[in-house]
Amino acid sequence: MDGIPMECEYFERLKDHQFGELLAETEHWLIILAPDQRNLGTCVVALKRDETELSALSCEEWADLALVVKKLESAIRKSFHATMFNWGCLMNSSYREVPPCPHLHWHFIPRYRDSVEFEDRTFDDPCFGMSTMHDRRKSIPIPDELKKHIKDKIRENLEI
Repeated sequence: MDGIPMECEYFERLKDHQFGELLAETEHWLIILAPDQRNLGTCVVALKRDETELSALSCEEWADLALVVKKLESAIRKSFHATMFNWGCLMNSSYREVPPCPHLHWHFIPRYRDSVEFEDRTFDDPCFGMSTMHDRRKSIPIPDELKKHIKDKIRENLEI
């Protein structure tokens, strides 16, 4: 996470791995393996500078994000055979606190029509094909060793 302004509360939480572990980075974006892997390969893609609005992204940041989208989707498809992908830029929880501390980031959620077997574990996507996602309060923790294997498999196919 070179060159990232750590005075931002969001970056402090990134540094403490509250949002997951760094997979890769580009000039403008961090790709982080999310701690919740109910949908295998779920990531957070965070802007490397402090920003709150999509409309404030530069042309270079948009172009870099387009590259991240292509490469991350390709890597997850190769790694785990995802059927499709959901991308969301929500930031709603940032406004629960006063003052709010939003930071521009994307939730990347691979979706699977069929169960996926990885490292002797079965990953299901019970909400596939539905317009609503799973209950985010029901996090499914996975062992650190399994997280490492997931990261390694994604990195093997992530050409960044």
